[in-house]
Amino acid sequence: MQENEGQLHILITGAGRGIGRAIAIEALSRGWQVSGTVRQNGDAPQGVTEHLVDMRDRDRLRAIGTKLGPVDVLINNAGVIGPERQATLDMDFDGFADTFLINTLAPLAMAQAVLPKMPDGGRILTISSQMAWMGYAKSDRIAYRASKAAVNKIMQGLATDVRARQIAVALIDPGWVRTDMGGPDAKENATQVAHGILEIASTLDMAQTGQFVRWTGEGREF
Repeated sequence: MQENEGQLHILITGAGRGIGRAIAIEALSRGWQVSGTVRQNGDAPQGVTEHLVDMRDRDRLRAIGTKLGPVDVLINNAGVIGPERQATLDMDFDGFADTFLINTLAPLAMAQAVLPKMPDGGRILTISSQMAWMGYAKSDRIAYRASKAAVNKIMQGLATDVRARQIAVALIDPGWVRTDMGGPDAKENATQVAHGILEIASTLDMAQTGQFVRWTGEGREF
């Protein structure tokens, strides 16, 4: 990581709405250089370098990697809640597969695209969910839960594979956040959650790599 925090370059997937947009605004307020993937041009806050991409398109994700300069922090934020029918006894399997493409495979593809541009000592954060915790036996939104549980394991493995480069990897539980996905009754404020996530991004070290943590910094079990 660069010593001058104001010079950090952060790439945020899904920077046009919800938590990703709030993270982008917070990063800009810290003087960071901010790039972000968006669904439509103009979605991201002013000051963000936008990259138009469908997160299912791994070729496009690789292409974005070739266009970037050095990336100090990657935050894999883009995600979907999944299909309307996602019970174990009534599953939209095509929707389930699509949920995995976006929530599970895209974060790994984005990390692979960015790693050649990431200096040793960089950081990779992936937004996960408490709904992925294996201690829960709940079966609602099972496609979403499974996709997040899978990305947890993938990022834990990635942490092992990039340890030699001193690149720290973490999974973040943002809680239930008031966004389009979370709805108006959610507990957490997106601005506060974004601040907490960037605090983690600023301080994450190799002692914490591979861990699943709340946005407030406390550790959680997988």
